[in-house]
Amino acid sequence: MSSGRPRPLPSEPGIDHVSPPTSDHALGLTDIYGSLTPRQISMISMPRTPAAIIISYTIVGLAVYLVLSALGEVGSWLPKPYTVADQAVRFCDPALGFALGWISWLKYAIVTPNQLTAAALVVSYWVDAEQVNPGIWITIFLSIIVSLNCINHRLPSRIEFYMASCKLVVMLGLMILSIIIALGGAPDHDRKGFRYWLYPGAFGSHRRDGFIDKFSITCSTMSSATFAYIGSERSGMCHFPNVRKATSRAIRNTFYRILVFHLLAITLLGMIIPQNSISVAFYSRASHGAAASAFVAALYLAGISVLPDLLNAFILAFVLSIANYDLYLATKAMCDLSLKHRAPAFLSRTTHRGVPIYALGICSLLATLAYLNVNQDSTVVFGYFVDMVTMLGLLTWFSILVTHISFVRARKAQGVPDKSLAFRARFGLPGTCVALVLCLFISVTIVFDSFSFESGERRFNVSSFVASYISIPLYILLMVGYKVAVHSKHVQPKDVDLWTDKTEHDHPNEAPSTAAPCS
Repeated sequence: MSSGRPRPLPSEPGIDHVSPPTSDHALGLTDIYGSLTPRQISMISMPRTPAAIIISYTIVGLAVYLVLSALGEVGSWLPKPYTVADQAVRFCDPALGFALGWISWLKYAIVTPNQLTAAALVVSYWVDAEQVNPGIWITIFLSIIVSLNCINHRLPSRIEFYMASCKLVVMLGLMILSIIIALGGAPDHDRKGFRYWLYPGAFGSHRRDGFIDKFSITCSTMSSATFAYIGSERSGMCHFPNVRKATSRAIRNTFYRILVFHLLAITLLGMIIPQNSISVAFYSRASHGAAASAFVAALYLAGISVLPDLLNAFILAFVLSIANYDLYLATKAMCDLSLKHRAPAFLSRTTHRGVPIYALGICSLLATLAYLNVNQDSTVVFGYFVDMVTMLGLLTWFSILVTHISFVRARKAQGVPDKSLAFRARFGLPGTCVALVLCLFISVTIVFDSFSFESGERRFNVSSFVASYISIPLYILLMVGYKVAVHSKHVQPKDVDLWTDKTEHDHPNEAPSTAAPCS
């Protein structure tokens, strides 16, 4: 870090100089690994009902696929990288762009302490919280990721880029090992197959009969399924010679990623692990039955030695890597807000190494929210963070879809034909409308996550409800406040600026531009 006075960033739109690697090789990797985060590998919230979690992952996965298709159409129209907030300002409403920029920052700022809390949960597999206070681990981990962000503004993205390959290898290895365990190839020689789908049942052992009960159980898993997909829309805009091919490949890889690394992985996990697996597997390792990785529990129960500890070590590394990257993204988002005059100007000042030091300081300060788990059950705090980040992610998807609708309306109003698009969203405008309905449905079902069953009685958790829905009034307040403060108006379709920054080759009857979204 520079010891001198921070200097301002170059006066250019966006902060491309702190972007992740944007080579063609990088695009291929991020297309595959874009949402392959520790949330998929660690499975901290064990899916207790295989059928319910598969249904919820399928519904959310469809919504994500349609959201990314919409994002691809809008993003590929522009000749250079633009954030989703910039797209909203240009094609829909400046107030929407302002609100989207801030909730995007808040999402990454909140998910950082979430990952630190997750790291403390992973460590509890080896060391019980009563032996070593979780605050000590959080301090160590927070110091590490802040230091890495201070060393070089590109370092966090580079670390996450190379960790992606390791995540893929580990995930593929776990899936193969899950098949072996299910077929009786583990040391216990227990051929499990789909045993746990029959008993205690695909929808769990409690109240599993009747459509209403199954619907309620499925809805209660929507929050964790949505959380697993959060960040799928995280993309910059990269330049490539063939936009249509690059964007089509990105969307296609998203479909395969959802199919394999979400649905297939969950199905295999439901085959090899019973509902009470976490408490059983961790009873001998931690007195409170720390809820860490379900995959670790599956290996432990199958009688496999060494691998549970090795996998837990990998998971800890992955969680810290994504925490490091989330802190970087939060810092980058805040710096971008400052550059776009949507936040105080001093937040865009950097050290001689290009680190937005003031923005990093504020984001690091918010990361100390992870200390909340020192005086409470870590899993409870983790759950509140999950609820909040989930809704912030849904609001981001909702905004992307509204922006796409505005973009399509503007094209129609100004007579721009579909053939001029570098990439057209799968299923077009109807697909976007379906995605809006799905996002609204998911938002409503999250309320089921606030209910719990104790002694056969349904109890409502007010704290969980507030954590889930507090983001909505904040989102509305940001939009209304901006409109009142600057008197902004919705951009009418005929007045939308479709051509600024477009090259002369981007005429409707000419070849499309050379920008493509990369995950």
